[in-house]
Amino acid sequence: MPTKRYEPTTPSRRFRTVSTYEELTASKPEKSLLRPNPKSGGRNNKGRRTAVNTGGGNKQMYRIIDFKRDKAGVPGKVATIEYDPNRSARIALIHYRDGDKRYILWPVGLSVGDTVMAGEGADIRPGNSLPLRAIPVGTTIHNIELKPGKGGQMARTAGSAAQLMAKEGKYATIRLPSSEMRLVLLECTATVGQVGNLEHENIKHGKAGKKRWLGVYMHVRGVVMSPRDHPHGGGEAKSPVGRKKGPVSATGVPALGYRTRRNKSTEKFRVRRRGSK
Repeated sequence: MPTKRYEPTTPSRRFRTVSTYEELTASKPEKSLLRPNPKSGGRNNKGRRTAVNTGGGNKQMYRIIDFKRDKAGVPGKVATIEYDPNRSARIALIHYRDGDKRYILWPVGLSVGDTVMAGEGADIRPGNSLPLRAIPVGTTIHNIELKPGKGGQMARTAGSAAQLMAKEGKYATIRLPSSEMRLVLLECTATVGQVGNLEHENIKHGKAGKKRWLGVYMHVRGVVMSPRDHPHGGGEAKSPVGRKKGPVSATGVPALGYRTRRNKSTEKFRVRRRGSK
C-alpha cells in the first residue's frame, strides 16, 4: 500500500508517485469472474460525443464483485488479493466451502488464508457481512446497502469507511465518509471494516499521459475558447469569466456550489447534510 517516488530524470517524473502494490498476491485474475468492458469513447448510441472528457484508455476486463454478499452461513477462505483496474480499491478472491468463487472488496486487516462469512451468525471481523441489526453500535463498516437485497452502494472506494452511530425503531443512523448522517433500514447489510488501499489518495499522476491511460480525454479551459464554443469564451487577450452568476460548464450548468440532487423522496432519510455544522 505505500507509495514510491521516481528519480526526477524527466519533468513528468519529478512529482509522480505510484503504489508499490506490495499487498497484491496474484498477477492474473480469475477467468470465470471476468466480463468484457468495452469503451464508449464518450459517444452515445448515435455515435455523438456527449462526454467531452472521455476517451482513450487501456483495455480492461470487468471483475464481477459480490456486493450483495448473499452466501449466508457458508465460510470462505481468502485465496488472493488482486488489483482491479475498474476501481480504486483492491479486491480479494474468496474460495467458498461449496466450491463457489467470488470477488469482494478487500478490507484492512484481511490476509490470505483468513476466513470470511456472511449472515447474522458471522463474527464482527473485517470482511464479514451482517445485517445492520446484528452489528454493534460504533462499528466501522463499508459496502452498505440502501435497499435490502440490492447490494452495497455506499462506502466502496479505497480507504472509505462509515460508522454505525445508533439504532432506533427500524432504522440505523450511519455517519458516512462525507460526514453526512443518514438513516438506513436495519434489514440492510454492511461489511465490517475499512476498505483497503489507504494510500490511494496520496498518489500523484505527474503527467497527462497517465490520465490518458485511465481514459480521461484532455481538454482546454473555457476562457481560451470562442464565445460560440463556451460561455467563458471571447474577449481580447486574457479575460476573466465575467459572469455575475459565476463560472459554468460548456452547457451553462453552474460549476460552483450548485446542488444537483433532485430526489426529494429520500430527503427524509438524511439526518444531516455533508459539510453542515
